[in-house]
Amino acid sequence: MTHPTAVLGVPTSRPAAGSPVLTVSDLRVSFPGEAGRVHAVRGVDFTLHAGETLAVVGESGSGKSVTATAVLGLLPDDAEVSGSVRLGDRELLGLSDRRMSAIRGRDIGMVFQDPLSALTPVFSVGTQLVEALRIHQDLTAAQARERALELLDLVGIPDPRRRVDAFPHEFSGGMRQRAMIAMAIANDPEVIIADEPTTALDVTIQAQVLEVLRKAQEVTGAAILMITHDLGVVAGMADRVVVMYAGKPVETGTADELFATPRMPYTIGLLGSVPRLDAGDRTALTPIEGTPPSMVDLPAGCPFAARCPVAVDRCRTEEPALRAVTTGAAHATACHRAQEIDAPGGIPSPGMFPTPASPRRPGGLPRAERPEVLRVTNLTKHFPLLRGSVFKHRVGTVRAVDGVDFDIREGETLALVGESGCGKTTTMLQILDLAGRRAGSVAVLGKDVGRLDGRGRRELRRDLQVVFQDPMASLDSRMPVGDILAEPLRTHGWDRARIAGRVPELLRLVGLLPEHAERYPAEFSGGQRQRIGIARALALDPKLIVLDEPVSALDVSIQAGVINLLDELQAELGLSYLFIAHDLSVIRHIADRVAVMYLGRIVEAGDVEDVFARPAHPYTQALLSAVPLPDPRKERQRRRIILQGDLPSPADTPSGCRFRTRCPKYRDLAPAESGRCDTEDPAAGVLGEDHSAACHFAAALEVL
Repeated sequence: MTHPTAVLGVPTSRPAAGSPVLTVSDLRVSFPGEAGRVHAVRGVDFTLHAGETLAVVGESGSGKSVTATAVLGLLPDDAEVSGSVRLGDRELLGLSDRRMSAIRGRDIGMVFQDPLSALTPVFSVGTQLVEALRIHQDLTAAQARERALELLDLVGIPDPRRRVDAFPHEFSGGMRQRAMIAMAIANDPEVIIADEPTTALDVTIQAQVLEVLRKAQEVTGAAILMITHDLGVVAGMADRVVVMYAGKPVETGTADELFATPRMPYTIGLLGSVPRLDAGDRTALTPIEGTPPSMVDLPAGCPFAARCPVAVDRCRTEEPALRAVTTGAAHATACHRAQEIDAPGGIPSPGMFPTPASPRRPGGLPRAERPEVLRVTNLTKHFPLLRGSVFKHRVGTVRAVDGVDFDIREGETLALVGESGCGKTTTMLQILDLAGRRAGSVAVLGKDVGRLDGRGRRELRRDLQVVFQDPMASLDSRMPVGDILAEPLRTHGWDRARIAGRVPELLRLVGLLPEHAERYPAEFSGGQRQRIGIARALALDPKLIVLDEPVSALDVSIQAGVINLLDELQAELGLSYLFIAHDLSVIRHIADRVAVMYLGRIVEAGDVEDVFARPAHPYTQALLSAVPLPDPRKERQRRRIILQGDLPSPADTPSGCRFRTRCPKYRDLAPAESGRCDTEDPAAGVLGEDHSAACHFAAALEVL
């Protein structure tokens, strides 16, 4: 049963709300590999109905993206595919690429994870939108361009008549993703597949993109198949959820059912390992120990048995089928012991996975009496903006860091947060570059680095170390782990005997085995590689470690173990951390204090509990309100503050308060009050013992 609709003036025939539009049955996909055939998808079944959002979640390698790619017919030629993928009454598997090309972009739209790679860099955004329209519709160039302008306006691109001729690199990340959504809905598809559509975006931009996806769904009536690992996004967007592990669904049901009453240990583990913004006391996270199995030679029985705390002998010999939790229910799980979980006298889900004891931090002096490990005073870094290929001349200044002040005391963690482009990374690099030229001062352990000679800087390097975001890129793939850990020791003059004793000690300290010293980085999982990076940073017994997005590239189950490790090391060794991150849920868990940056300035700072519970700056309030919570009930009830537009260029900062162009409070001010924001840059005002905000009209607001 279908009914006619009209989207952007184009009449179409749509499936009735609630009727099946995409049916996947026993989908199986395998690829040839060096060690044998990789069975990436091993029997996936689901039905997607008109107007609904179905989320597919799981760790990296679970088969989520391969499933979506198989639906689109974009698998490589050497892939073996079986089963059925039906779009309405049409079978898609086995269609030629030419016939699939007629379906892709018209009946099925796609929003890719990385829009910069998905958009062609040599054509303007408008040209690519016009092409997508004219391929599938009988439109003149003028009609298609007008339709492209309507689409860009629909997804919230400011001034579409000017921006339509811009190239992808001239758009911000959020604008590129919105342009991708415009392209996905251009021909009023029945299904929109969104593959990790918000993974690389700041939380404020993520909130904008999710709002655009909701609006696009309302306008087109399309069903959305969302591939993601972010359980907060799932809670806020999904009607139903499929949890995948080792190429198969292991639990399915409505979002409310899965979050409230999970019945598969893997799902319970995923939910337990997520750091939550609304958490109360700071406690250790609950990691899922181990790693997913190889898809080349799966062990007998349940693939999750080796990591499952309640596995029994049957689990190791017989793989469970997906069965309804109760008769007639849509909630199903693939677990032999599902009926025992949370049943009277059965297995309670709380505490199913062992949670490490929270590390005991040594009691001691109040913060003000502890020694300073790092002090940054009026740190300023401007870059010249040059033009000309032969004779360059200065046409402007990029104010990357514009007068930053903060300090870190012994044994504490300060988190530096903000959107991409706010100056976090430049601040970090200025601190690490001990010999760099800068305005302002950086003092490490009481020593002003600007006054140190070469020998002094070399000695200070032992006390200041760094852990980078991508562990694979920061570890030399040609060196065994033992040599990687020994390198800084040799540089600082350690002899062979001392190095031979220190390397096993470092591996044990981060939860690895001494025999791992002989292996190469490629032989470890992502979480293990990050532990090696932490071990290298600890090699010389530093006092301060700078952590640059240390867990953002990790699955949530692995992330929990690394966060726990950082907590344990801090308690055991008395370390101080400067933690650079954009994930506010992680910061709520690990940080003692937080400094929020916007366009090169710190706009709010203080004790993490005070700032998160009572944010006073409108920017901090928007950041916190944009973070999704892994709880559908709370997500539906929360107040959301959506920032308009994108971060201004640091080469053209607004006059007065630099946040005013996006500030929701500014829009409601009387002219006399807003005039102050237009002309006067606010200084940081003290709100409490350890809480300040740089806003003329700072006022606490509860947003969690």
